[in-house]
Parts: sequence; C-alpha cells; structure tokens
Amino acid sequence: MLMPLEYLAGKMSLRVQQIDCQLETKTKDNVFVCVKVSIQYQVIVDKIYQAHYVLENPEQQMRAYVFDTVRSELTTMTLDAAFASKDEISTSLKAHLAGTMSTFGILIMNTLITDLSPDNTVRDAMNQINTAKRNKQAAYMKAEGDKNIKVKAAEANMESMYLSGAGVAKQRKAIMNGLKESIVEFSSEVGETTPKDVMDLLVLNQYFDTLQDMGSNKNLKCVFLGSDQNAIRSGVLESNAAMNR
Repeated sequence: MLMPLEYLAGKMSLRVQQIDCQLETKTKDNVFVCVKVSIQYQVIVDKIYQAHYVLENPEQQMRAYVFDTVRSELTTMTLDAAFASKDEISTSLKAHLAGTMSTFGILIMNTLITDLSPDNTVRDAMNQINTAKRNKQAAYMKAEGDKNIKVKAAEANMESMYLSGAGVAKQRKAIMNGLKESIVEFSSEVGETTPKDVMDLLVLNQYFDTLQDMGSNKNLKCVFLGSDQNAIRSGVLESNAAMNR
C-alpha cells in the first residue's frame, strides 16, 4: 500500500507587514527628488495559495509597481505641486497596488509617502526664494503702514489748516463787522461812510498786525519791501516801532 507523501512547502505570516521603498525621479519642472514610500500589506487567508505560488517574490513585485506609479505621477507635477499632493499620490498608489496585488492574494492596507525631498542645492534655493518673498511681503506691508500713517497725518494737517483758515476767516469777519459798526457809529457824528472805508481800515489794521508779528519774530532774517525809498524808510521805522512796543 502506497503511503501519501507530504512535505512543508513554506511558511507565510498572516500579520500586517511593511516594506520601505526609496527611489529618485524627476518632476515636471526638471527637479530630481528622492521619494520614500512605506507599504503596509497582509496576506489574504482565502488566497494564501496564490500568495505563495503565483509570485516568486511579492515584495520585489510591489516595489516595481511603486516605482512605476510614483514616477508616472510625479513627472506630471511641479515640485511645489508634488509637495502639496503627497496625499493624492498615496491614494493613487494604494488604489493601483490594491487592484493588482489582490489577485495575488495580498491585501494592501496602506501606502504612505514618508518623505519627498529635492537635492540640497535645490532646497537651499527654495528657502532663499521663500525668504525673499517674505521679505518683499514684509517690506510691502511696512510701506503700506507708512503710507497710511502719512495719509492720516496729511488728512489731519489738512483738517487742521481748514479749521485754522475757517477760524481766521471768522476772526476777520468779526473784525470787519466790528470796524464797520465803529465806522458807522463814527460817521453818524462826523459824516457819511462807504464800504470802501471799511475795507481800507481793515487792510490798514492787518498791515499793522503784520508789522507787529514781523517785529516780534526772532527768526525773521529779511523783509521784502517795495522799490520806493520813502516806503522802505517808513516800513523800517514802523517795524522798529512795532518791535519796541
């Protein structure tokens, strides 16, 4: 009677396992980057026969799929887009691996892009560009702040000058009204007066006020007078008299 022959063909673990892949590829903007990928997988119990016999080296096969998928994805992205799309690349890689490896009795649990780094010179250049952008933004914000301060100061100065001018106008109007009343009152006794008399008196009053201000101003260096010698002499005497008041 022939006895059945049995032997141990091999052992397979049903635990979740991980393989790490590292590859170098080029982005759309011709920057070479180093990519590190971690794949977590598990043998499917119902397909343990396929997992053991169909593929001679499942890990090597998965690495080949990882290299192919990552390189095909990154060549369509710029470096900045690749950094921003790590999750999308991981999702695409997992979907591609899961659909392929499930037929070989392997369940893909997760795929992670653990690192994506360009060459050191490229990294330094990117840092310098980012620093320059931040400095430019800071300078722009500072300029905007200084501009707002100057605008507010100019608006305040304009408002101050407006109010000062309005005050001077009201002051002169009050002086004119007072002079007019004085002249009207005086003319009722000595004779008739005209609006021109009021204006002449106002101009004469402002003239003497100006002379007084000039005489009391210590920072005054020169005074512009007319070409009439008598007017110059009269102006100097009046200025001195105003200073000595």
